[in-house]
Amino acid sequence: MTQNPFPHTPDAQFVNELDLNDVPRGTVSKLLLHIVTNGMAQPIYVPVIVVRGLEDGPVVGITAAVHGNELNGIPVIQQVVAALDPQTLRGTVVGVPGVNIPSLLQRQRRFVDGTDLNHIMPGRANGSVAQVYAYRIVDRIVQHFDYLFDLHTASNGRVNSYYIRADMDNPKVRDMVENQGAQIVVHNPPGDGTLRGAAADLKIPAITLEVGNPNLFQRDMILSTSLGILNYLKTLGMHGGALAPPKYDMVLCHHSYWLYADTGGLLTIKPKITQAIKAGETYAELLNPFGDIIRTYEAPEDGIIIGRSVYPVCQTGGRLVHLGIVK
Repeated sequence: MTQNPFPHTPDAQFVNELDLNDVPRGTVSKLLLHIVTNGMAQPIYVPVIVVRGLEDGPVVGITAAVHGNELNGIPVIQQVVAALDPQTLRGTVVGVPGVNIPSLLQRQRRFVDGTDLNHIMPGRANGSVAQVYAYRIVDRIVQHFDYLFDLHTASNGRVNSYYIRADMDNPKVRDMVENQGAQIVVHNPPGDGTLRGAAADLKIPAITLEVGNPNLFQRDMILSTSLGILNYLKTLGMHGGALAPPKYDMVLCHHSYWLYADTGGLLTIKPKITQAIKAGETYAELLNPFGDIIRTYEAPEDGIIIGRSVYPVCQTGGRLVHLGIVK
């Protein structure tokens, strides 16, 4: 560890590796973990908050901003940490309020080389710029977890409900979903290079929480997500107190998929997020610049709107709505 030269983080410690045994029991430690070095030979640090209880117990990890425009997860981690007393906590909670620091600072979703970090996990030790970054996030942080809550949001030009992607066939994952209070849960086995999938390959139960919209803080969703994670810590016996009642009644979908435009135009989408729609119901219209309707889109089956586009200029192949099929 070296002396902290930054006046705005006077109590943070600089580390080259995350060793939870080095964190004193009964404390909250603020760490700046050196992950990579930029082209000016300057280190890039990822902030890590470790709340270690006096008693041994599970290690629960919470990660945010794998994509640089996904901000809602940052205050979720801050609220969860603020609610914990390390003197009474059993086990350890590790919060990473900013996985993709280079992109977060540049206000962009993808990594600095244009790669989607959540499609290449667990990365490669000797790969591309993004692959090495992803590898070190998993190798130096995530592998220490017993459970993982990975916090995301919608992409640019779209809005999301507060929904969870989880492998509901896994009993430990089902327990993580219980009492979360999300609006929708989609059964979705891990894969496709996601951080959740990388954790599952390490036998770490993990869920993805899609907490609303990009590039902003949404107070209600942040609070609901924080309370849901605290509920799970209580069910593990790590944190005391009664379970917080969920704000939403969760709707379980056995799968979901996006619907796309087959031509371009000016887009209007009718249903709101979390709204149920019936097969054959018109959910979107495309207009030409003169205001003529050139295409209408009807729901192929009954479902619920998980997310939708909010950007009116729609190209051929543009996303329209994310449709969940209710179990």
